Amino acid sequence: MDTRASLSILLLLFGIAQASPLMEQMSDDVFVSEPEPVDITTRILETNNGSSEVLLEGDVVFPKTRNALYCLNNYCFWKKNSDDIVEIPYIVSREFSNFDKSVIENALSVFHDKTCIRFVARSSQTDYISIENKDGCFSALGRTGGKQVVSLNRYGCVYTGIVQHELNHALGFYHEQTRSDRDKYVRINFENISPDMAYNFEKQNTNNQKTPYDYGSIMHYGRTAFAIQPWLETITPIPDGTVEIGQRQGMSKIDILRINKLYGC
Repeated sequence: MDTRASLSILLLLFGIAQASPLMEQMSDDVFVSEPEPVDITTRILETNNGSSEVLLEGDVVFPKTRNALYCLNNYCFWKKNSDDIVEIPYIVSREFSNFDKSVIENALSVFHDKTCIRFVARSSQTDYISIENKDGCFSALGRTGGKQVVSLNRYGCVYTGIVQHELNHALGFYHEQTRSDRDKYVRINFENISPDMAYNFEKQNTNNQKTPYDYGSIMHYGRTAFAIQPWLETITPIPDGTVEIGQRQGMSKIDILRINKLYGC
């Protein structure tokens, strides 16, 4: 093989490696997959720009069977079995590579290790999650019944934090900054948000389960989400504006606590 051909192969391999998420690591506070250059919600919003799906808050599928983005009743939650385990049947599209599948499986393993949620291979169950390579990162809120698509576009969404973020939506969890008590903890700078995007910051009637507001939640937007200019803050923590929000890693301890409280783990 000549030098030029060898160089071409090396460049191709390097390009593929650069385009792929990095492998998982673990830390005490959060479970991480890669040091992403941007926070999770920035990555999600960038990937979802131009998606054909009707999305609320950037990545929540517009409900077709409910009057509003509302999930506080038992129908919205997945059921426990006789062993007090919440089994959620799922399938993964064949469009994902083996590496993609390993990232997804590693993201699921944290639920298995830290909660009573178990994502199990679907056989013939009626209600199940179908993880698909569609045009963005998005999910419905809570259990919808039947086939329920969680979209993880291969070229922007296959990161542990994003997988966990979308699956938390599928479990019935909202974005952190839409909590009913959020005004005590963050200021929404509506002057930096386009008026036709302001609906993405509406407070929801959330069940906060007596858990503290979590700036480090996997479900918290970054500072510039939906900004009219990329350098403008749309969310400012209060009273300390320097508090970090919009992390890029994985579920926090409070995220895990909430799953266990909501599902009685």
